[in-house]
Amino acid sequence: MIAYIVPFFVGLLCVVLGILNMRGNISSLHFYHRHRVSEADRIPFGKKVGLGTMIVGIGVMVFSALSAVTFYTGNDVFTFVGTVFLLTGLVVGLALSFYAMIKYNKGIF
Repeated sequence: MIAYIVPFFVGLLCVVLGILNMRGNISSLHFYHRHRVSEADRIPFGKKVGLGTMIVGIGVMVFSALSAVTFYTGNDVFTFVGTVFLLTGLVVGLALSFYAMIKYNKGIF
């Protein structure tokens, strides 16, 4: 049971951090990103990175919940659907975050 609860709360933490980033609070991001983004670009940068973080978090939460359903029902289709959500969330969320970093920081690193 703990194997489903911990990832769910990790996903929830990502969603909360994404919401904070979307409100312009980019303090959870690396020092490099905070100082390379101009004050005028802080809000659009935070919104894009925050949305990417939220998408990753939601993917992890859905995967965790559907894996728990598989555990209780024994039907593996839920794990398959959860894996699709997880991988899609990771790809879309990371792509959006990297896009924002490249656009507003002129690079990922």
